[in-house]
Amino acid sequence: MIHIYIGYDGRESVACNVLTHSIHARASCPVSVTPVMLSQLQGIFQRERHALQSSDFSFSRFLTPYLADYTGWSLFMDCDMLMLDDVEKLWALRDERYAVMVVKHQHVPKEDRKFLNEPQTKYEKKNWSSVMLFNNARCRVLTPQYVNTASGLELHQFKWLSADSLIGALPSRWNHLVGYDAPRADAALVHYTLGGPYFSEYRDCEYSKEWFAERDAMLHAGKTPLR
Repeated sequence: MIHIYIGYDGRESVACNVLTHSIHARASCPVSVTPVMLSQLQGIFQRERHALQSSDFSFSRFLTPYLADYTGWSLFMDCDMLMLDDVEKLWALRDERYAVMVVKHQHVPKEDRKFLNEPQTKYEKKNWSSVMLFNNARCRVLTPQYVNTASGLELHQFKWLSADSLIGALPSRWNHLVGYDAPRADAALVHYTLGGPYFSEYRDCEYSKEWFAERDAMLHAGKTPLR
């Protein structure tokens, strides 16, 4: 069983549902998908919203190992994504040498604002935390107390690990940054980090046709699954 946690923001609920459909439609083994919703974390996630926070799950994503009871492996991903390949191929990349595995982007945004006029923050390891394969037992420091009090940079720059050598690298096809990365035929998981096609101003962005096709397949019973 592949255990996946997806960051949930009510403003992008359609994105979360389409992503979930795209995962299930292509998966070759059982998959469990859990949205990380603040309404379901009352009494667990208790920090106030930060002025630079662009989504509801900016910090709650780091509760993934806790939610998995610090056992086995878990996969976290932002909701503004679309799966174009079998998630089992990503799951197969788990490596016990590491506490967490990510795509190690060298990403420096040029803009100051992104979707819904949210702030675009710039920091080292930008977007590394948007897809994380957690080796849960090695991430016990990520308790609710720590996630509720650590700074954004502590969390997103993985300063909760004793060394960067505990961060394994995933192939970049598993977190393709739409609008930043050069188009590629083998993109497996695309990330609409600036804004997805479900927002009118990004309706014609790269991979918008694929997103709308996935949405339509999800909405129409009996339609052949996309693969």
